Amino acid sequence: MIGRLDPKVLDALLETIPVEFSVVDADDKVLAWNRHATRLFKRPEGVVGRDVRNCHPKKSVDKVETILAEMKAGAREKAEFWIDMEIEGKPEKVLIQYFALRDENGAYLGCLEASQRIGRIQSLQGQKRLLD
Repeated sequence: MIGRLDPKVLDALLETIPVEFSVVDADDKVLAWNRHATRLFKRPEGVVGRDVRNCHPKKSVDKVETILAEMKAGAREKAEFWIDMEIEGKPEKVLIQYFALRDENGAYLGCLEASQRIGRIQSLQGQKRLLD
């Protein structure tokens, strides 16, 4: 990153971006997440420090394990998929992405899991210019 952000600004930024994310360390322990009050995939605060496998439905744990193992081995940098969910009684498409976190030498530090609603994005047509 170029420049430095005051911790208050960084915290505000992480809570404002239109993506919810979770950060997992190199040992598959949950470090943190944002947008606690408005998350699509809610979890109790007690999950911090626990194994990430406990945050996923049983039917997807093997896939999460494969993604993490491939990231640790350097065979994968990201994984993405999208699902249909019902949110507040309405259908919504949700994009879920996993990104390997690496240091400047390429060593695996952990994983960023990011999720966002994309139905509105998918419906965009034409152009809308700034302040239109």
